[in-house]
Amino acid sequence: MNIVEVKVPDIGDVKDVEVIEVLVKVGEAIKVDQSLATLETDKASMEIPSTQAGVIKELKIKVGDKVSEGTLILILEAEGAGSSAAPTTPTATAAPAPAVVAPAAPVAAAASAPAGLVDIKVPDIGDVKDVEVIEVMVKVGDTIKVDQSLATLETDKASMEIPSTQAGVVKEVKIKVGDKVSEGTLILVVEAVGAAAPVATAAAAAPAPAAVSAAPVAAPVAVAAAPVAAPANAAGTLSHASPSVRKFARELGVDLSRVVGTGPKARILQEDIQNYVKGVVAGTIASPGAASAPAKNGSGVGLDLLPWPSLDFSKFGTTELQPLSRIKKLSGPNLHRNWVMIPHVTQFDEADVTDLEEFRKEANAAFAKSKSTVKLTMLAFVIKASVAALKKFPAFNASLDANGENLILKQYYNIGFAADTPNGLVVPVIKNADQKGIAQIAEEMGTLSALARDGKLKGPDMQGASFTISSLGGIGGTAFTPIINAPEVAILGLSKASIKPVWDGKQFVPRLMMGTSLSYDHRVVDGAMGARFSVYLAEVLADMRKTLL
Repeated sequence: MNIVEVKVPDIGDVKDVEVIEVLVKVGEAIKVDQSLATLETDKASMEIPSTQAGVIKELKIKVGDKVSEGTLILILEAEGAGSSAAPTTPTATAAPAPAVVAPAAPVAAAASAPAGLVDIKVPDIGDVKDVEVIEVMVKVGDTIKVDQSLATLETDKASMEIPSTQAGVVKEVKIKVGDKVSEGTLILVVEAVGAAAPVATAAAAAPAPAAVSAAPVAAPVAVAAAPVAAPANAAGTLSHASPSVRKFARELGVDLSRVVGTGPKARILQEDIQNYVKGVVAGTIASPGAASAPAKNGSGVGLDLLPWPSLDFSKFGTTELQPLSRIKKLSGPNLHRNWVMIPHVTQFDEADVTDLEEFRKEANAAFAKSKSTVKLTMLAFVIKASVAALKKFPAFNASLDANGENLILKQYYNIGFAADTPNGLVVPVIKNADQKGIAQIAEEMGTLSALARDGKLKGPDMQGASFTISSLGGIGGTAFTPIINAPEVAILGLSKASIKPVWDGKQFVPRLMMGTSLSYDHRVVDGAMGARFSVYLAEVLADMRKTLL
């Protein structure tokens, strides 16, 4: 092992470049090509990779420092038999760094005719090829100016924006996000206005360095029209981030325009993206306008997901357009928000309802003899059993506050139940179920279900639930994952009961077993508590006398 100095390599003819990020710390083990720091001028940013693997002993730069070629970055205890002399600049054997010429006023632009259609192409970007398009900043019909950014390209080490050399109106866009482009690739066709920008040298156009080495690997590639000048989003804000941070954001599906940067000059750091994602998951951060206009068509809440696929299905066969019902249009965005924002866990179990089903049949026969209109359903018993479980495990009868820092424990037991209607599911609520008998619960359920089918439920009939039950027992299936109805923290799903052989300690006996599916918010309920709730509920359903204890 030996001590090696790692210095700023050849970055062209620019000097006194500001350090905007230091990406490593003392004691950290680093690898060859690992980014050490990000430098930035007014037009370009670049990441400096390590030419040596080892453990960092000293850092010689900090954010805000000005550095040039040869400035000492750090001292490390190198792995292997590295050179005993400090490498002042990378050489061909030390993973040198070819930089990329900034495309500020490219010669690859079209002719300087004062009017007519002009092709704008990718200018000289050094010896890199097949660079990915990560942003297209203009669209057909836009009026653009000279030097206006048209697209952002990115390699694994740098991002660069391609400026326009011609003012005019965009007639055709020839690239899209995900395309691979090289020098000379056609970007767009413009109906020119006035004379084209004069051809300029890279040195005059931007401080990005020219290519100085043929070695292709560990390049601190200069970024033309840097991310500092990233395009404004819909809200008019700018996203300032280095190439590695932009790549990290894309891997997580984060829209940088929604992240607040805490670095120098409001630059977005990796920690800012991590904190943003944590906030989205915790429900403390939502996209702008999410409360009034929930996300549609599969777009994430605050997450930059791929656009919803749009296809002409008629080319595959006959199609018919059927509008969604009003209920589905209203409930869809809420279900999507709940699924995205709440970390769901579902506990599957079975309850032995053999004796309960016998009692239910006997009770209904007695009601029929007395000319009573009451008809007990299994769901009425489950509602009563759920109240007993909620009292034993009060975290399930609760909601998180707006900041996600406190649990609001409710002292009332209002149980929502999903009712199937011709237009979709609605959720009426049995208020104060703890204060009502099973017959009264069954009677209210019948009344509310009839109103739901007729579309006559009122707002108060569907408000105030502290826990919800979704029963598919009358249809079939063995288990499913019900989606939690925010701001509740749990929901119980019921599946069709069936006769199964159950071991009683001596022999297998036929028992009527009903599947249960308990989804809960993992921020509030851990797995052990979820399992205990599910087991206790099954015990109560097996012997309803437990509700009296």
